Amino acid sequence: GVFMSEKISVGILGATGIVGQNYINLLKNHPWFKVTYLAASPNSAGKTYEEAVSGRWHMKDDIPAEIKKIIVEDANDVNKAKGQCTVLFSAVDLDKKLIAELELSYAENGFAVISNNSAHRFTPDVPMIIPEINHNHTALIDIQRKNRGWKTGLIAVKSNCSIQSYMSPLYALIEAGYPVKKMFVTTLQALSGAGYPGPSGLDVLDNVIPYIKGEEEKSENEPLKILGHIKDGTVANANLPLITAHCNRVPVIHGHTACVSLEFQNDKPDLDEIISIWSNFKSLPQKMLLPSAPERPIIYHYESNRPQPQKDRDTDKAMAVSVGRLRTCNLMDIRFVGLHHNTIRGAAGGCILSAELLKVQGYLGERV
Repeated sequence: GVFMSEKISVGILGATGIVGQNYINLLKNHPWFKVTYLAASPNSAGKTYEEAVSGRWHMKDDIPAEIKKIIVEDANDVNKAKGQCTVLFSAVDLDKKLIAELELSYAENGFAVISNNSAHRFTPDVPMIIPEINHNHTALIDIQRKNRGWKTGLIAVKSNCSIQSYMSPLYALIEAGYPVKKMFVTTLQALSGAGYPGPSGLDVLDNVIPYIKGEEEKSENEPLKILGHIKDGTVANANLPLITAHCNRVPVIHGHTACVSLEFQNDKPDLDEIISIWSNFKSLPQKMLLPSAPERPIIYHYESNRPQPQKDRDTDKAMAVSVGRLRTCNLMDIRFVGLHHNTIRGAAGGCILSAELLKVQGYLGERV
């Protein structure tokens, strides 16, 4: 439409890291957004982007020509971003408390902050969004703005990448009328989730690391906020499912896998019905044809040895969740395997999709 002719100017905080690089790569021909501002740690500040990532650009495509010569600013300096962009994707790597303060200060200064970080995931008036699941939680932004006296500023966050391999399959079943009581999940998480350079090769080759700091708690708690509902100016968390998680780092570059067992609260659907629920699942991002939305958010594989990170992580713009191995469970009702691309769907791509959602809902700009 006509109103799309002016692209929205966006900035990236933490532009030199793996997630920042993914943003640059994913936004290069975006129909609605244009990258106009880059910021990172003080030791990158003052360099051109090309200099700042020299020797550590990890994307398969080259740095887009229009990005190479942009001068990287210090992400700690909020004033530098003023007049340069209106939306900020935050992927800075700092102490959690500092990230929380920094993101607040950008939002106070009128920026729409959409964050990959965990710092504000449980701030009461901040929505934690997986656009296919709780797109209605963006209504919290009206409350947030009222609480804080912001006109254009906002903070919205994405969930941890560990949970995205199973959240939409779980949600699709709940939405179809099959609430889940308990869930047992073991994740096999990719190295890129640890950022660059990540764990040493000596630690990860020929190895599995059965601990990722904070990851199990996030995997158990965040789903309840996402599945909750807005009440009295905050999100009332769902009570169920009860989740227990084992999170492991495995020698895979991209793609988080989750092995999941579920127990339903009441009736249990048969396996064919579950596959049909998953395969037909569509939500607001699909209905609104958001540019980054996967056409099919959940893709079921019938082959007995799928999904696999190597074969399935890039499906549908690397934004789909691939599931397979659905079968009955000896301890609970059903079990299956889920997989998603952790730095695209689980990080940069997921936040871009949230920004697209916020745009069509009218939040990127002053609310009249």
